[in-house]
Amino acid sequence: MEKIVAIDVGLKRIGVAYSPGGIAVVPLRAIIRKNRNQAAKEVSELLKEYKANTLVIGLPKTNEEMSQRIKHFANLIEFEGKVEFVDESFTSAIVKEEIKGKIKQKRDGRIDSLAAKKILESYLAKK
Repeated sequence: MEKIVAIDVGLKRIGVAYSPGGIAVVPLRAIIRKNRNQAAKEVSELLKEYKANTLVIGLPKTNEEMSQRIKHFANLIEFEGKVEFVDESFTSAIVKEEIKGKIKQKRDGRIDSLAAKKILESYLAKK
């Protein structure tokens, strides 16, 4: 069974979502990013914890500099499985629009993890 973890890499937080077998997608607690090595280590530990065999990473096709940073970050993650990059342009903006008035606290990472959920859903839709 394919166990997939998706991440939405940001400069302050990394949104995380998980799907066991591509059936349902669940947003997980976001990783607060102190520095990239600490964040990569936490992502690596999460992948082990969920026994993931696929890592889906959102890549903003509209932002070349951020795309390069994310690819560099991906190289720091210790992971033996399959890594897939998915265009995540505008996912955070879509999520912010969807939750308007529902979530007051914006810095706790919930929006980031909902963006990761969107990234994972779009990956699964294309399969």
